[in-house]
Amino acid sequence: MRRRDFIKFLTATPLGRLVAGVAAASISAALIYLDTAQRDVRKAARGGLYEVLLPFPRLRGSISLEEALANRRSVREFSDDPITLEELGQLLWATYGISEVRHGFRTAPSAGALYPLEIYAVVGERGVAYGGGFLEAGVYHYDVYRHSLVLRRRGDFREALYRAALEQDWVLAAPLSIVIAAVYQRTARVYGERGRVRYVPMDVGHAGQNLYLQAVALGLGTVAVGAFDDGAVAEALGLPPEETPLYIMPVGRPRVPYRLEEEDLRAFYSARRSS
Repeated sequence: MRRRDFIKFLTATPLGRLVAGVAAASISAALIYLDTAQRDVRKAARGGLYEVLLPFPRLRGSISLEEALANRRSVREFSDDPITLEELGQLLWATYGISEVRHGFRTAPSAGALYPLEIYAVVGERGVAYGGGFLEAGVYHYDVYRHSLVLRRRGDFREALYRAALEQDWVLAAPLSIVIAAVYQRTARVYGERGRVRYVPMDVGHAGQNLYLQAVALGLGTVAVGAFDDGAVAEALGLPPEETPLYIMPVGRPRVPYRLEEEDLRAFYSARRSS
């Protein structure tokens, strides 16, 4: 069918108009899907709180696990550049997101699958970029099952967190910090004191290492901070009384990225084998 005849068919016959309508609707739906898949969606969350739906996690990255392990370092100097909303979502998912959809198991192992940890993002002013703008500064709680952020407190709380962290400069300089808190009772009610003093610290170590490795895979950096005033951190974030902060992990783009080459690693081992 010639182009002119095809256009005449689409505009002049009932069947043609039906075909054209279906095609237009399909294209419109596809464009809407692609658009919403690439940007966050905001709405009133449960209890009237403000929620940001994060871009869905990616299960494939640009570097191997071996490369991420080799280049994992604690980073304390960050550039002024923000991270993206997609990167933030990927970091949160890697830290403690869902990795098994039947039972809701997480990316980090947990004794008895009790999952005592709660994850927060303390976002600074212009710290997270998306869609030509920036995520509102504030304290956000990560909803594991919805892969979303729920705004708990509005404002830039990095300075309050910095002071609570004994004025460690990297907490103030990073565009955001991910804070990991624990509800000890979730584990202790099953495992008693052993759960409190051993299993929960194991859990936070697993989650922290996940965050380290995902940061490397994204070209970002972080550092695990454990020296802080627990009460001051809890106050800054507005934590519920049953939650205890365990890690502050500032995240940003490293000023000087670390890179280990295979030749250097081989030379290191070879020198020690020959001694």
